[in-house]
Amino acid sequence: MHNKTGDSEIKRLIDCKKSAVVKVVKLKADAELKQRLISFGIMKDTVLEVLEHAPAKSTIEIKVGRMRIALRAKEAELIEVIKA
Repeated sequence: MHNKTGDSEIKRLIDCKKSAVVKVVKLKADAELKQRLISFGIMKDTVLEVLEHAPAKSTIEIKVGRMRIALRAKEAELIEVIKA
């Protein structure tokens, strides 16, 4: 994506490399999934760390605060982030 916010390029969480620290700018999920993500603490302005990608990128493990969460790739595609 080529949208820019200041110096940081907006991209999807699924496209971030391991150990990247990013900040959520938008959740493009439907209401049900958005509510589930928010219940995990994933919302606008939240800082996340990418811990691991599963082989074939079917899931992504992230750290939110002190919690570790595994998201499906299709869920991570709906989360827009910038470098924190």
